[in-house]
Amino acid sequence: MKLALTVWENRISPLFDCARRLLIVEIVDQTATGKHVESFNYESPLSRATRLSDLGVKVLICGAVSDSFASMIETKGIRIIPFVAGAVEEVLDAYLTSGLCDSKFRMPGCKTLLDNGFKEEC
Repeated sequence: MKLALTVWENRISPLFDCARRLLIVEIVDQTATGKHVESFNYESPLSRATRLSDLGVKVLICGAVSDSFASMIETKGIRIIPFVAGAVEEVLDAYLTSGLCDSKFRMPGCKTLLDNGFKEEC
């Protein structure tokens, strides 16, 4: 399974719509087996969603994301975990160990993933 995390200065990008880099992580049995950084210089919701799909991404972890981008990504069968904040490697470790529900990974104003409808994460 491939996971994408938006990256800005080694942290999760605060807004997906403006993100210019992705960390792509190959995951097998809840273990990261490979990582690489991808340039992500696409502007439109369709071009961004198509690029994620072309990369084989199944899950996207990002900060805030506008409805138009989220809708297009979801139509490609990609699950979004939005409103995440923190250092990219810490967020990745939390995802792999089911620890993303920790409040330290929430953007300001977001209490938990449960507040955003992601019950399966907590």
